[in-house]
Amino acid sequence: MKILVLNCGSSSLKYQLIDMEDETLLAKGICEQIGDSNAAFTHKVPADSSKNIKDKFTPMADHGEAIQIVLDALVSKENGVISDLKEIGAVGHRVLHGGEKFSASVLVTDAVKEAIKECFKFGPLHNPANLKGIEAMEKILDVPQIAVFDTGFHQTMPDYAYLYALPYEFYEKDGIRRYGFHGTSHRYVSGRCIELLGGKAEGTKIVTCHLGNGSSISAVKDGKCLDTTMGLTPLEGIIMGTRCGSIDPAIVTTIMKEHNLSPDEMDTLMNKKSGMLGIAGTSDNRTIENRAKEGDPVAMLVESMLCHQLVKYIGGFAAAMGGIDAVVFTGGIGENNPQYRTRVADKLAFLGTAIDEEKNHLRGEEVEISVPGSKLKMFVIPTDEELVIARDTKAIVDSL
Repeated sequence: MKILVLNCGSSSLKYQLIDMEDETLLAKGICEQIGDSNAAFTHKVPADSSKNIKDKFTPMADHGEAIQIVLDALVSKENGVISDLKEIGAVGHRVLHGGEKFSASVLVTDAVKEAIKECFKFGPLHNPANLKGIEAMEKILDVPQIAVFDTGFHQTMPDYAYLYALPYEFYEKDGIRRYGFHGTSHRYVSGRCIELLGGKAEGTKIVTCHLGNGSSISAVKDGKCLDTTMGLTPLEGIIMGTRCGSIDPAIVTTIMKEHNLSPDEMDTLMNKKSGMLGIAGTSDNRTIENRAKEGDPVAMLVESMLCHQLVKYIGGFAAAMGGIDAVVFTGGIGENNPQYRTRVADKLAFLGTAIDEEKNHLRGEEVEISVPGSKLKMFVIPTDEELVIARDTKAIVDSL
């Protein structure tokens, strides 16, 4: 079975076509700036680079047109990887927010679409786009559509971990609680870590660090999420590319009053103008890394803030789990920035870990970076969220 995985953003569409017989990636790409005159389409075929289309500007009025462009590319004589769209057995959709309704992936039905709509208030940028992708694909391909929720993995959190100390009615009536995100990533890398530790989930205590433009950390005990840093929305937690992470809530009302900001303006400030961008003037961690190496004090400050918060959350989660067996680094920053990993390991030396610097500087590889005999093991595990979506999609379709 070949499965098409879609991740629809507000103005973008990422895709992968995976042959589930051996989980081979056949093609991947992205449609960007959908609805804009500068819309661009990039299509890559890993097995044959001669079929790649890069930065081909193509009019795309909406997600429906973008999806049609993707499907046309998959079957085209010049750049295609399949001969007929009938080879696609199902479509797996990444959906940001499933609220408390979904702890696992599901076959899309009218009821599921209504539930996704009910979560628009929690994911106003992502959930509507996710639903657009589902509805557009339904009109084009008559195959099962599967929704895989970013929040699903974190639904195992106990109430004492997901509740906020607000009047209980806000949880009961409005669903205000911690939900967590990057669920497919945390699920994939924690699962791989369990395999590397021996394959038995029971008794394992792992902290997974998904570090990128958006970052989150999760405590995974016995293979299940116990706690995570992101909350009602992806804003909570550690410092990120453009998000401030956790702050004193009184800061919000103070800034709004002092600078006469509306709720929407304050939301934009915290989500799009803060974090690394707000402090260092850039959200590109590679730029920050280079500037720090040159002695830029602001860039060095950003790095120290991130490392301090990483250690604080890892240590806190270790205490909450009653111990810790392994730390996993993943995501664009987690996989590609060895100096962060070194600094974190140095701070956690009291837990019994040390880094093999030669292995730590390998890039793009799954590797244990802690030295042999370390009580606390450390791994770099490249994430594969699309494969998680494809596997869930196949499992559900096989059960129909």
